[in-house]
This record gives sequence, C-alpha cells and structure tokens, in this order.
Amino acid sequence: MTEQPRRLQVLQAIVEEYVARREPVGSKALVERHALGVSSATVRNDMAALEEEGLIVAPHTSAGRVPTDKGYRVFVDRLSEVKPLSPAERRAVRTLLDPSTDTEHMMETTVRLLAQLTQQVAVAQFPHEDGSTVRHLELVPLTPARVLVVLILSTGRVDQRHVVLETPLPEADLAVLRGLLLEAVLGLGPAQAAAVVDAAVVRMRPEHREAAALVAGAVHALLEAGRQDRIVMAGTANLARSTGDFGASIGPILEALEEQVVLLRLLTEMEHDAHGVSVRIGSENAGSLADTSVVAAAYGPGAVAKVGVVGPTRMDYPGTMAAVRAIARYLSRILTT
Repeated sequence: MTEQPRRLQVLQAIVEEYVARREPVGSKALVERHALGVSSATVRNDMAALEEEGLIVAPHTSAGRVPTDKGYRVFVDRLSEVKPLSPAERRAVRTLLDPSTDTEHMMETTVRLLAQLTQQVAVAQFPHEDGSTVRHLELVPLTPARVLVVLILSTGRVDQRHVVLETPLPEADLAVLRGLLLEAVLGLGPAQAAAVVDAAVVRMRPEHREAAALVAGAVHALLEAGRQDRIVMAGTANLARSTGDFGASIGPILEALEEQVVLLRLLTEMEHDAHGVSVRIGSENAGSLADTSVVAAAYGPGAVAKVGVVGPTRMDYPGTMAAVRAIARYLSRILTT
C-alpha cells in the first residue's frame, strides 16, 4: 500500500476511534485496534503527515490526535458507501411512520424517530405543497359542539384540525357548510383556496355564521400550513450529552436551532452528494452552528423539503447519513403514493 492510501486509512481509523471513545487517539491504540499492517513508527510518521496537512490536531499537550473539520470532510468525502440500517431500525421506521396519519403527526413522529436513531437533534421542514390543489374537504361532527376538519390535497397530504364551537351547529347545517366550503375551494391551490374560504361563511344563515366562521378559520389555517416554511424538531436534550464537544456553552447553538430562519436558510442551501445526502461540517456552517455538523436529505414532491440532524462534529457520519437517507426516502414514498 502506498503512503497516501495508507495515510487515509490511518485518518479513517483516527476518526472511528475518536467518535467511538471520545479520547485523543495515539499510534499505539491504532496499531492495537486496527489492522493497518505497519509498525507504530510508521503510523506515527503518517500521523505527523496528516497533522501537517491539517487533517488532525493535538489538543493541548495530549500525545494523541483528534480529527479537524478538514479531516472529517476528507473522511466523509471518501465514504464509498453508506451502510444500510439494521433490520430492527428498518422495522422501526416502517412501524412508526404511519402513512394514514395526518401530516402534523407524521412529521412529529419522524423527528422523534430520527433523534432516537442518531442520538442527535433531528429537524425537518414540512413538505412543500407547491403545485398541489384541494382534492377533498370533510367536516366530521364529533359532538354537537366539536367538529373535525379534514383537508386532503392532490399530493396525498392529509391534515386535520379540531374546532370547538361556542354554539352547536346542527348536522344538517354542518353538511350545508361543508358543501359551500368544498364548492369554494375544490381544485384550487392552497393560496387561492385560502383567499376564498370566507366567502362560504356569508352564505350561511345569520344564526350559524359565527360557528361557520370558526370552521372556516380552521380550513384557512390548514391551507396556510401547506404554504409556510415550517420546521419541526426533536432531541435537543441530546446536545446535553455532547457538551464537551462544543465551546464554552451550548446556549448559542440552542438559540440558533430555535431561530427557524437560520435553519431554513441552511437546509435550503444544502445540496446532496452521490450518497443522496448533504453534510456540512463545523466551520462550513456559519455563526453559532460553526461547532456543529449538519446531515440532511431532500424528500417529497420535487425533493424540495429537507430532513436531517444537527450534532457535534464528532459524529458517526456513516450511521447518521444512513438514517437520514432512509427516513427521507420513506417520507418520499408516503407523500408520492
């Protein structure tokens, strides 16, 4: 094996050791735990060359080395394949991501599952509904004063919202309202439909207009939700287990995560690689996220929305990339079938 491929093998071993053990890696550990086929002296020479190239660094006065952002980047770029999820993980994805649930519940389940699989912070943009139209609208009376509003778009997206009426609406009048609303919005895009929802209210009898306005408000909110860039998140507590991987405080990172504009801009800019995922490492991220790595993949109609994770640069990149890609592919199947 020539020097360059061997040095890259040493770099891979350093990354794997540091991710697994969270300790600076020395030549002795590499020789003992990895089949490098060379002596400790050769490994030390390779480590010196890697350090000179800026791929690893010695923290403080430690005899061991840790990967730099540049080292992680070389490691990620040289991954020839992304390992598949285990059978148990695949079963969890199929079981927990239920296509029959509404979009809100599905996205919340998605990020909770991804956070569990990766032990990182999971984030997801809600699917974009550009080009979609209203396929169906249903008003389901649960009690005399409680109505379930169900909206179905041409993309297959199903959203629902409960409405509590101050004055009960008889089922016959609820059916009239449903007909008026459906007549107004059927076949329109979310933006067009949202603009005409209120017109159905004025066609109701005066004594029922207050209740009709509450129902129409729920329909309007469901239509608007399909047009907005929104993010759902889970697993922020996982950052607490990685505090040593960040700077003095994780506070700025938490603030950046809560600032959805920052995350939306970052996710929008990310473009997938040959593995179908995008990875931004450390200093490749601006501002407060410069101590983190972000792994994301596009999903859904047009592959516009993104799902991914945010965590420390000391991350299991192959495993994280596999989980993110699998979740994105499954979401795409749900939303396009």
